[in-house]
Amino acid sequence: ILGVTMEMLLRARCFQRLAIPGSVRALHKDYRTTTPQNFSSYESMKQDFKLEIPEYFNFAKDVLDQWTNMEKAGKKPSNPALWWINGNGEEVRWSFEELGSLSRKFANILTDACALQRGDRVIVILPRIPEWWLANVACLRTGTVLIPGTTQLTEKDILYRLQSSKAKCIITNDVLAPAVDAIAPKCENLHSKLIVSQNSREGWGNLKEMMKHASDNHTCVKTKHNEIMAIFFTSGTTGSPKMTGHTHSSFGLGLSINGRFWLDLIPSDVMWNTSDTGWAKSAWSSVFSPWIQGACVFAHYLPHFEPTSILQTLSKFPITVFCSAPTAYRMIVQNDMTGYKFKSLKHCVSAGEPINPEVTEQWRNKTGLEIYEGYGQTETVLICGNFKGMKIKPGSMGKPSPAFDVKIVDAHGNILPPGEQGDIGIRVLPNRPFGLFTHYVDNPSKTASTLRGNFYITGDRGYMDKDGYFWFVARSDDIILSSGYRIGPFEVESALIEHPSVAESAVVSSPDPIRGEVVKAFIVLNPDYESHDQEQLKKEIQEHVKKTTAPYKYPRKVEFIPELPKTVSGKIKRNELRKKEWKIV
Repeated sequence: ILGVTMEMLLRARCFQRLAIPGSVRALHKDYRTTTPQNFSSYESMKQDFKLEIPEYFNFAKDVLDQWTNMEKAGKKPSNPALWWINGNGEEVRWSFEELGSLSRKFANILTDACALQRGDRVIVILPRIPEWWLANVACLRTGTVLIPGTTQLTEKDILYRLQSSKAKCIITNDVLAPAVDAIAPKCENLHSKLIVSQNSREGWGNLKEMMKHASDNHTCVKTKHNEIMAIFFTSGTTGSPKMTGHTHSSFGLGLSINGRFWLDLIPSDVMWNTSDTGWAKSAWSSVFSPWIQGACVFAHYLPHFEPTSILQTLSKFPITVFCSAPTAYRMIVQNDMTGYKFKSLKHCVSAGEPINPEVTEQWRNKTGLEIYEGYGQTETVLICGNFKGMKIKPGSMGKPSPAFDVKIVDAHGNILPPGEQGDIGIRVLPNRPFGLFTHYVDNPSKTASTLRGNFYITGDRGYMDKDGYFWFVARSDDIILSSGYRIGPFEVESALIEHPSVAESAVVSSPDPIRGEVVKAFIVLNPDYESHDQEQLKKEIQEHVKKTTAPYKYPRKVEFIPELPKTVSGKIKRNELRKKEWKIV
């Protein structure tokens, strides 16, 4: 009994540490401020932060259900847990209690109709619709492992993910169901398919209909903190995308760093993150970080990015914290913003790729607000960030978050002095931090390759200045960051080579005034195609890539060249091509 009591106390203390510091403060402020709500200074935040990890932890039970209790007791603002709009007048507002009830119904569907057991894997490919959030929470309640995917995935992408993950269930919509049906016979582990649709489809369970009849009486499974909670596919560079495993504590507790300090959320806040549902960033800022703090998650269906829709939404709704990719900010500031008033907005953050200092300056001039850049990966929670109350150095990704001991290291794992460029590393020995992924699933060699001495190597290069600020230099793995998407050259090159005109190709990043950088393909043509109309051929190749892989990966720039630069051993020198594009001497 004593053990159980201690565990309960630890979990209660854990919840208090996660959220109470914000909730005991003033519930609303009518003025904009850069004064932190949850901490007094960066130094005190780094020094004082400590989070005890209980043996058992489940975000649904230990955080979401606790907010339901606070809600019922009148101890939190009347903000909804989820506030969803679609731009056509439809709106959904769920309290934490309603979120709990609906997610328990969904959990029963997974357990009963889908016959899923704890540890089984579930692929969820849905746009920004309320059911996506329910699927997240239902997987938590059942102990099933969530694997999100972007709706831009092609049939080939979905097949790879189903076969690699051995997922037993897939949840998607009308648009992608035909693609799933086409490849399902090749996926021996797949036995359950749920569709979010007004229409029925043979071989699929209709989630909307099933929810009408499901019971909301469900007992949350008791998960250990270090059990796998979710798997996120990375972008492939030298191979196919890897499966990144996160536990109930690495994101469920680790993202308290993001919510409490970088986003600086309190229960009266309304948080809008524009990330695609297929990426880890949506787990960061559309699920765990805001709900840890008891804040409202705001969501806009927004099938295509439209700057005017963003501006109108920020003006019309009481959004207090806004998070988007640098590309979005770049596109927004190019619009006339004089007719828009953001009465509630008080904190803006950016992540996914470096943001140009010119963009932050234009945003500040037009809104009076700074953009606080953050840096992290699919494998981590926030690594570095610009925090409220801190001096912002334009172009810098700020200082290390309380989650990690971040250093710049050399090829041997030795710490480099300020000003010297090296690999960005996170100390994992003698004690591994809890906000880090466990491993690349079914890929022990790749997992081992991320370790160097006492450090996890991020794969990014940078340097630290004399004031302790970190500066991003380049990706050491050739990843292309475009419009918030991480794109690996390997997948694009694999698609290109399938076109009959392409003898070989190399894909690198190329500068772009709107997207920061875009995919550029250098192509050596097969002799039979050298006399073809080159502009027409470029369009054909671009359309081919759009159909073969996710459309956002297609090369927006194409250049035909006689031969690719290669090493003596025949390896393509992408670095040389990239330097040419970026005019680096």
